[in-house]
Amino acid sequence: MSKSAEQREKLIGENYGLVHACANKFRGRGAEYDDLFQAGCIGLIKAAENFDESRGFAFSTYAVPVILGEIRRIFRDGGPVKIGRTLKEKARAAMKVKEELANELDREPTISELAEKLGIDVSQAAELVTVSMPTISLTASDDESDAHQLDIPVSSPEEKLSDRLALYGLIEALDENDRKLIELRYFKGMTQAKTASELNMSQVQVSRREKVILLRMRENL
Repeated sequence: MSKSAEQREKLIGENYGLVHACANKFRGRGAEYDDLFQAGCIGLIKAAENFDESRGFAFSTYAVPVILGEIRRIFRDGGPVKIGRTLKEKARAAMKVKEELANELDREPTISELAEKLGIDVSQAAELVTVSMPTISLTASDDESDAHQLDIPVSSPEEKLSDRLALYGLIEALDENDRKLIELRYFKGMTQAKTASELNMSQVQVSRREKVILLRMRENL
């Protein structure tokens, strides 16, 4: 669906908050916030270009996954997770203090001792030490001939957010009766018989209509 430059600018101008919300979810993962926000803005522009309001979805439902995709590209395309310049500088300074402390104690200092010397929290000291460590691949190898893939299942809050927004957008796009049916069945946990009574339908009608609605929602997702 083609749209005028004015419409695109309106969508972009009104939705910078989405970019900030998405970028904030990636804070503390090694990338500068400005880089996250810039990537998110690229996603917002792409979403504004391609959004088709005739499909009945809210713009935010369509835009959030696009914005998150562009932000994730920073980490995906960069290979190892990128560490921000400011954090790197702090880590280098901390390692210098750590070496001095090791010479004083004639042993490797603990995280608590380093934190006390730096005048920061233990958690902050641990982060600086971690930043200074070399990147370890999740494909670990005991020797050159025997590699083991470490599959670590981690749920992604960003994907959950985009999935939930997409789902709510689909529900909002349903007509009133279909939306009520889905709400009764899946949000209030009513049986098909109770739902039929609420909607003045037969249980068979509810069953058939529910299948049609769910099929259409899956296709749109």
